[in-house]
Amino acid sequence: MKRDRIVFGILLVVFVAILAILPLGIKKDSTINLLVLIFLFVVLASGWNILGGFTGQTNLGYAAFFGLGSLATRFLWIMGWPFIPSFLAGGVVAVVFALLIGAPAFKLRGAYFAIGTLALAQILNVTVGNVLPEMSYNPDLSNYQLVPRYYLFLGLAVLTVVTAYLIFHSKVGLGMMAVKEEEDAAESLGVSALKHKLLALGISACFAGLAGGAFAYYHVSYYYNFPFSPLWTFDTVTMVFVGGTGTILGPIIGAIFFVLLKEYLVLNIGEYHLIVFGVLFILVVLFLPGGLVEVWNKIQRIFPRFWRARKSMLPNKKKD
Repeated sequence: MKRDRIVFGILLVVFVAILAILPLGIKKDSTINLLVLIFLFVVLASGWNILGGFTGQTNLGYAAFFGLGSLATRFLWIMGWPFIPSFLAGGVVAVVFALLIGAPAFKLRGAYFAIGTLALAQILNVTVGNVLPEMSYNPDLSNYQLVPRYYLFLGLAVLTVVTAYLIFHSKVGLGMMAVKEEEDAAESLGVSALKHKLLALGISACFAGLAGGAFAYYHVSYYYNFPFSPLWTFDTVTMVFVGGTGTILGPIIGAIFFVLLKEYLVLNIGEYHLIVFGVLFILVVLFLPGGLVEVWNKIQRIFPRFWRARKSMLPNKKKD
């Protein structure tokens, strides 16, 4: 376990160092924008996975937290607040909202919880669209710089992944996974299902709210209800399932795969890319529930067996 953590830490530092120096050699803004989009979805996917993957609660209203974080940050920033307090306020607002609706929402289980969270997010989407139909513009457009925003998203992605890793290897994480496997059995062993679900919801919402705040800082202009769109939820869920739920690497791999494939498909087939992703999601859920991480694990298991079988077929060399 200790060795795994050391390896994880070394790989993370090396990878982050490479990503940190990339803007120094990249001349195209389009490439930096693509990396920013990947970091954004790494945050959203890893954050959703803490609740949906570790605790087994399928939240289809994840866009509500993303939207609230974006709305709070944008409003405070426009009002003249410094960006950092505005950004942190986005995460706080999302957590407060999550804790307010958490206890009532968790009285619902399974598909009812998923439908309830989806309905709540849609209510917010429609309400914000009706109350704030105008567009929001960057209040400091003359000083807009892309590289600081790149580092903001990179730092947030690293923080989210490290937090997910620490939770996964902690007693709290074990409690969350026990709730996921069998809630009633976990309760009988002294594990408070509601406590662990609320904790997972709060952490998940916090990262969604912070991602929304970073989005408000990054995007020049957008309609206020745009971050509340259900696409933010469904794209995130697709990434997690494609990569592998309940894992650390799954959401990261899913986010990278999804963003790159989506960019390619949008450029080549336009709006029909939605059909491709719909079919891909169905195929993964039906035939590969463990996602791309499961494929990699199977490959790792197959190659040692193949090597042992190959060695057994070779003639033994006898020493003279």
